[in-house]
Amino acid sequence: MDNATDRVLLELFRQPETRHEAFAQIVRKYQERIYWHIRKIVIAHADADDATQNTFINAWTGLDGFRADASLYTWLYRIATNEALSLLQRKDKHRLETPIDSPDMHLLHHLESDSYIDGNEAQLKLQRAILCLPEKQRLVFNMRYFDGVKYDDMSEILGTSVGALKASYHHAVKKIEQLLGLN
Repeated sequence: MDNATDRVLLELFRQPETRHEAFAQIVRKYQERIYWHIRKIVIAHADADDATQNTFINAWTGLDGFRADASLYTWLYRIATNEALSLLQRKDKHRLETPIDSPDMHLLHHLESDSYIDGNEAQLKLQRAILCLPEKQRLVFNMRYFDGVKYDDMSEILGTSVGALKASYHHAVKKIEQLLGLN
């Protein structure tokens, strides 16, 4: 079953005798990418672990109803994004009151104090600039720049038009360039 395609894994998941092994393979296949996607949103390792675990719990309970209208990865990415955003909202109710051009202080604190973040000063400056973006632009920037998610897939994940996503990415890049003094 190693290196099985998503279609094969989904077929095996729907059979009671191979359900658990198929799901374990899905987790092995996507866990690292999902973790790093969430990590870019929540910054803190412990929060990313929690949201990753919740993502796969939700996937387990929802996989029977998965119709494969989107790819399995896109579906998991959407669950992960929602989990990460929900976690942030639960942890910090006043996030919406943060000025757009000042970083989210909770996330900035984790960025600067987390022992798992091992970046040089340029990487830290970039991450600080990303934290200054509004949540939607930050999501779009991270997904496109770091993960290389296609706009069509991102549209399915975030429920936003491709045009709006391209505009968000463009504005995010311009703000980051401005914050880093590159323009």
